[in-house]
Amino acid sequence: MEKNIDIEYNSWLKSEVVDLNTKNELKEISNYPKEINDRFYKNLSFGTGGLRGILGAGTNRMNIYTVAKASQGLANYVIKHFELNHRSIAVSYDSRIMSKEFAQIASSVFAANHIKVYIYSELMPTPCLSYAVRYLRCSAGIMITASHNPAKYNGYKVYGFDGCQITTQMANDIYIEIEKIDIFKDVIRIDYDECVNKKIINYIPSEVYDSFIEEIKMQSVLFKDQINRDVSIIYSPLNGTGLKPILRALNEEGFTNVKVVKEQENPDGNFPTCPYPNPEVIEAMELGMKYAKKYNAEILLATDPDCDRVGIAVKDNKTEEMKLLSGNETGILLLDYICSQRIKHNKMPKGPILIKTIVTTDMAEKVASSYGVKTINLLTGFKFIGEKIGFLEKENKLDSYILGFEESYGYLSGTYVRDKDAVNGVTLICEMFAYYKTNHINLIEKLDDLYNKYGYYKNTLYSYNFEGIEGFNLMQSIMRKLRHGITNIGEYKVLECLDYLKGIDDLPISDVLKFTLDNHCSVVIRPSGTEPKLKVYISVNGKTKNQVKVYEKIIHNEIDKMIYKY
Repeated sequence: MEKNIDIEYNSWLKSEVVDLNTKNELKEISNYPKEINDRFYKNLSFGTGGLRGILGAGTNRMNIYTVAKASQGLANYVIKHFELNHRSIAVSYDSRIMSKEFAQIASSVFAANHIKVYIYSELMPTPCLSYAVRYLRCSAGIMITASHNPAKYNGYKVYGFDGCQITTQMANDIYIEIEKIDIFKDVIRIDYDECVNKKIINYIPSEVYDSFIEEIKMQSVLFKDQINRDVSIIYSPLNGTGLKPILRALNEEGFTNVKVVKEQENPDGNFPTCPYPNPEVIEAMELGMKYAKKYNAEILLATDPDCDRVGIAVKDNKTEEMKLLSGNETGILLLDYICSQRIKHNKMPKGPILIKTIVTTDMAEKVASSYGVKTINLLTGFKFIGEKIGFLEKENKLDSYILGFEESYGYLSGTYVRDKDAVNGVTLICEMFAYYKTNHINLIEKLDDLYNKYGYYKNTLYSYNFEGIEGFNLMQSIMRKLRHGITNIGEYKVLECLDYLKGIDDLPISDVLKFTLDNHCSVVIRPSGTEPKLKVYISVNGKTKNQVKVYEKIIHNEIDKMIYKY
């Protein structure tokens, strides 16, 4: 072990602040230097995604001490930037292991620093946190969640006063404050229950949640159209926060024929039937699809633990089987539905805007253009979409926004929050499904019609894992090598390489590479901001489904060779 790691490890063992359970956990790894190294070789990274990491003892882990330190750093930032009577932070948490405890620890730190705290009395989705920040006019907000990661992870998302996840500058400023802090000497806390009794910590009033649901209902684009709402729906919250808000929103919108996947109904941070609770992966959807078949349902929807992503499967009338749709496919369907309804009812705003990320399908731009809608492309991460909505607000152009979406199953059709919202996504998808069913159109058929009109697009995502310090260094090395001398990807010539570290189109500097190829295809490569992974996005376009399938396979095989070579 390096000396500084050894010192850090022993300081935790000897500290009077550290609890007995944590010390016992550290003693159990005393003969495992590699494990000690991984827990202490760095502080848990703080960035625009806040904190995210494996639960456990150590500076590179999510625990009550790293959460308290981050909270003290955020408190110091708020104290520097807001007047005493305008300092307040909203807090929410999901169903993950230690989420409630971390939320209470953070709240007690804020309260000790004379910052008013508003916390939900029960677990709530991420979009509810964004909404509360804006509704209560808070200085900031935090959401305790690791989103769709496996059970061993938890995280700490930070939101600005605008209800948007923090972007680069604010993240850097908070990071500087955090790094000044001694994890055991400089953090101040007072008893949580005492703070609640003294009204320093306040439970968020029910009117905030009620108002959020009303905003969801206002996102309908049916206008005067009538639909049959008695469609058979299967829903799974994947043991997360979505159950209550989703069922309430659907019920109040008239969708009452809803059956919940029992095994995934109640909050459970162990996620016993879906170890990777991400609606993007088929394993998380398998149980719901069995329910759909058993109960002859027409549509399945599943939301991730913090209920900001939604995945769907719909029955294919030709095969009678449930078919999973990708985030890109669902986004294209929603975009076309919203545009066509607005045009039909003369509700399209002046200068309408679609906002998407650079890794989201290029087909969206074609669909948007056909309706006279401008497309704005931003870096990966819905926080950039939320930030752009804020810019539109400053320009008095909020009404121009009609939809924001990203390929990773995130959608938002309104401006009431500044993050992706699966409650909005679920209700709008159900409305769209019922609208087309009323008009004797199956969603699979509708999607095929769009492909026939705009061309076939196939977008795939591949993740390459790089665990620990060795993996992190290797991932950085691969990105450096990819920046130099890539003239071909297999048989396809690289026409252009966009390096977002140099700054592109006034976008923030980011460790992202985009290769445009000579067959109307592209490859985007970036390290994940929240997981030890290198992510590769392949986009292919062609005249037929078979053609794009062949293109995609060739490119994927070549990317595999390049990454494993390095």
